[in-house]
Amino acid sequence: MTQDQLKQAVARAALHYVVDDEIIGVGTGSTANFFIEELGKIRARIKGAVASSEATAQRLRAAGIRVFDLNAVDSMPVYIDGADEITRSGAMIKGGGAALTREKIVASVAQKFICIADSSKLVERLGAFALPVEVLPMAQNAVMRQLRALGGQPRLRLGADGSALITDNGGQIIDVAGLQIAQPAQLEQQINAIAGVICVGLFAQRGADVCLLGAAAGVQTLTFK
Repeated sequence: MTQDQLKQAVARAALHYVVDDEIIGVGTGSTANFFIEELGKIRARIKGAVASSEATAQRLRAAGIRVFDLNAVDSMPVYIDGADEITRSGAMIKGGGAALTREKIVASVAQKFICIADSSKLVERLGAFALPVEVLPMAQNAVMRQLRALGGQPRLRLGADGSALITDNGGQIIDVAGLQIAQPAQLEQQINAIAGVICVGLFAQRGADVCLLGAAAGVQTLTFK
């Protein structure tokens, strides 16, 4: 099976966690896009969705799904999103699609986080994928110095035009390579405490509850909590 076929398989499997007549949280990225396609087929069963990015909101509306502002939602039964890396304890690196801050906020309101990923995303230790950190533009250099002090190799993420990529929040993304993340929850707290950091793409203090992992043999279900 191709990687896209694996993503389609986990996207279909994630429909099992969709709660009828409720609002659900939807993530950002290539795997989440497959899920939006599948969700559109059963859109009459749900009230709507909260999007973790402007791009996801556009895709949801195109699929005929009503998009709610998070401020209008007290709680959601489930948030469904992909990951750039995930461990067997449910800790993740996210942010390859530059939506880490809104993803973390929407996930915090959901009762359950369902991660959908192909088997290549399962790792023993986080860090092979460069860790995204969203920062205020004025703090870019100051934050990079502190990330180097932590042993990382920070690099500003650029957009298609060669200038700094700007997020939906007006922030910039620093991708930090070279980290071997043995204690992800501790590092998450440490980086978030750096002045100028908006959010770090470590999802460990609030990791996944379930991971639907696409593999050649079929979709595997990993339960963490």
